Amino acid sequence: MELSERHREYWGKTLRITGILLAIWFFVTFVIGYFARDLDFTFFGWPFSFWVAAQGALIVYVLIIWFYAHYMNTLDQDYGVAEEE
Repeated sequence: MELSERHREYWGKTLRITGILLAIWFFVTFVIGYFARDLDFTFFGWPFSFWVAAQGALIVYVLIIWFYAHYMNTLDQDYGVAEEE
């Protein structure tokens, strides 16, 4: 089946946002997590490395999930592929 230009545009936007959010996830999980142990200061009464691992990363993950769901719902409606509610 040949995809129309509109389908290609939809999948291009879907892949682009997925790639960006995966890059953010990778950065928060591995880069900040790796270098946080070198950041030796107190943040809200706890060592910063503990805060990043226990609180900060989880907040970013939830924000990534919320943004992806919101973005995809909007994109689906714009392209007419939204599920009926």
